Amino acid sequence: MPMLKFQGFTVPRTLEEVVSPENTALLVYDMQAGIVRQIANGDEIVAQVRLILESARRVGMRTIFTRHMSLPKNLMGAFQLRTALAWQRVDSPEKIQPIFLRDSPAFQIIPELQPLPSEAIFDKIAMSAFAGTPLEMALRDCGIRSFIIVGIALEIGIDPTCRHGADLGLIPVLVRDACGFGDSEATAHSLASLSHMGDSFLTDTKKICDLLERFTATKST
Repeated sequence: MPMLKFQGFTVPRTLEEVVSPENTALLVYDMQAGIVRQIANGDEIVAQVRLILESARRVGMRTIFTRHMSLPKNLMGAFQLRTALAWQRVDSPEKIQPIFLRDSPAFQIIPELQPLPSEAIFDKIAMSAFAGTPLEMALRDCGIRSFIIVGIALEIGIDPTCRHGADLGLIPVLVRDACGFGDSEATAHSLASLSHMGDSFLTDTKKICDLLERFTATKST
């Protein structure tokens, strides 16, 4: 497919045109101890995410991790309480147990994916990684136009992050087999809807790693 140019700029239509170490960031979504252990194939997702993370590091791709954070109960407002009631399946605020408090073991990124000093960690209390975090500002400031997203959970936080990012004019690249999920039916709906919208690229680990490997070869010559 020939590169499309219009009014002095390029309109990317293929993954090869979208992904580059200079203009793409890797977003590792909520790979926390208390989240990974909730996923049936958590170890498999960790392995896939690690492959992509290592490939991104080899080409010097800018990388940002997110962590979902629980607020202490006295700081939870109506929305946070309502969400906690639904997720913990309890019927009163007194029964809520904040799981991802700032210094708790469940809140921490798993040891297998520990961020480097050159990589950022943004904490959030929303599902979209762009809501209430410096993520958009950081990406814009570095000239980023697209982001590869991996992590957990696809139907809960990765889907809204892709939609939010697209609405901000960024191009999401969702790596299906490097995204864990809790509900297969909801996940299938998310993938079908994102595919229908057409503003996100849906791909797999091998495709991304092979693409980044080309930049590794270029960098070494």
